[in-house]
Amino acid sequence: MTNLIVRGGRALRGEITPSANKNAVLPVLCATLLSDEPVTLHRVPDITDVRKLLEFFRNLGSKVEMDFDTGTLVLHHGGDLDPKAAHLPLGMRSSIMLIPALLHRFGRASLEEDVTGCTLGAREIDPHIDVFRAFGAQVVSDATSIVITSPKGFSAVQHWLDYASVTTTENFVLCAATAKGRSRLTNAACEPHVQEFCDFLARMGAKIEGVGGSRVDVEGVDDLGGVEFTFADDFHEVATFLAMGAITGGDIAVRNGSVEQFPLLDRTFAKFGVEITHADGWSRARVDGPLKVREPFTSNILTKVEAAPWPYVPADLLPIFVALGVRAEGQVMFWNKVYEGALGWSSELGKFGAHSLLCDPHRLITFGGKPLVAAEVESPYIIRVAIALFMLAASIEGESTILNASPIQRAHPRFVENLNALGADVSWVAGD
Repeated sequence: MTNLIVRGGRALRGEITPSANKNAVLPVLCATLLSDEPVTLHRVPDITDVRKLLEFFRNLGSKVEMDFDTGTLVLHHGGDLDPKAAHLPLGMRSSIMLIPALLHRFGRASLEEDVTGCTLGAREIDPHIDVFRAFGAQVVSDATSIVITSPKGFSAVQHWLDYASVTTTENFVLCAATAKGRSRLTNAACEPHVQEFCDFLARMGAKIEGVGGSRVDVEGVDDLGGVEFTFADDFHEVATFLAMGAITGGDIAVRNGSVEQFPLLDRTFAKFGVEITHADGWSRARVDGPLKVREPFTSNILTKVEAAPWPYVPADLLPIFVALGVRAEGQVMFWNKVYEGALGWSSELGKFGAHSLLCDPHRLITFGGKPLVAAEVESPYIIRVAIALFMLAASIEGESTILNASPIQRAHPRFVENLNALGADVSWVAGD
């Protein structure tokens, strides 16, 4: 267990450059395995999930040259790879996106043990299995693993998802990219990181139409080539640092090359009295006095923040707004329409002295503006829940401890170093 010690009550100020979005980086890394030619990637973050994938590639026999100081990665998956070493990395949802490339190369892949990622509730693999079967793969399961084989390769399909799943959409595109014929996916996810992933594949030579919409067409090609690619700023991290500045009463300027993704996020921040401005490639959060919930014009209803698949407020960002809701005077209902287990951590808020009510697995009401005290709290294995708990701890005078805060390291490189450079007093410590 790795814990975070936070000595709060300090306003965070300064400038920060966000990292790349792990939800774009990881599927892109998986996609590189479809090519025999060298691939060069820039702005690759030093996070635990990246290290797991690079170790997987090394075990396969790929050439891996990673410079974490510059963020530059050169990958070369030659033809002489070892299928016996293809054991998927554990504890990360993105592992499942290695399966299309493994089937393309070896005709076989297996799912063993835990590839579930954050504990957000029931994260089923059935939609992925449906996609693999649709493309002609055979799936056999036993007590220890699920074995997927595709000795004849993939043939084009028309498929309609039950819901707009990001990773299932990406797995469909990965399968379709080298399938024989033209494939179509309906009810596709359209998050910015899905669009970035598709842009990368297109630069490798994939033929994809409809990116950013709910219907995507992919014309299969025989081979994908090498490419040089630079990842964009992570809008999740931009929003997170803006929220940190707002909740501590500080002033953080965040470089933001993804301003076009912020109109709804800007309006969501405004519900807590936070004004977001964008100018000259930088974004800032401004608060005029204490945080205060903006009352709706419609009487007898609560201010709401609803999280759902893009272009809604992303479910991944809901915890940072919950933290603002705890601090802001007034009441807010938070509604996670994606995961049924993503709000169970709300009991930890009470340890700070916060008032909240978990209505059901999807909805939470905060009664904000109450006096808070430093505390020891425990994070579930959810990245931005650990960050939300940090945000509250940073806004409270005194020393707080966030137990099991290691999920942060899955998405945010140099997290502690960046925060301390902004005036925080925070450190990692080993736990029991």
